[in-house]
Amino acid sequence: MFIIELIICFIATIGFGVIFSVPKRALLLGGGIGVVAYTILSAGLYFDASPVFSTALASLTAALISHFLARYVRIPVTTLAIPGILPLVPGSRAYFTMLAFVDGEYLTGLEYGVETMLRAGAIAAGLVFALAVFSFGKGIGHRYETNR
Repeated sequence: MFIIELIICFIATIGFGVIFSVPKRALLLGGGIGVVAYTILSAGLYFDASPVFSTALASLTAALISHFLARYVRIPVTTLAIPGILPLVPGSRAYFTMLAFVDGEYLTGLEYGVETMLRAGAIAAGLVFALAVFSFGKGIGHRYETNR
């Protein structure tokens, strides 16, 4: 059953890559990064880690892999990182937040909303931490320059 989830995740990630005009040579890499990120998220949830921590760990992993592959393939990191983090986006939580508020269940909606915001922050934190790791020693102004 988990294999089917991974296949659907791979196809969905590639689909979003097509929507975001990711180059063809990077589509499969982005799909693979999305599958790895979703696997780490699922493993974290399976081992009873908090959803926010699992999301942060999966986002960090996706961003680190994106940085490594972007250097290898010579494309911008965001070309790989954005499709890679798409399986982590808490879209269903945002939907349930709005649904709870529409139904008048404000406490439930607030609970879902806080978790949604924390997961979104965890995704951003993972991306920023990976950027900091790869920018270490270069300075902020030189992080996009290649070593020639």
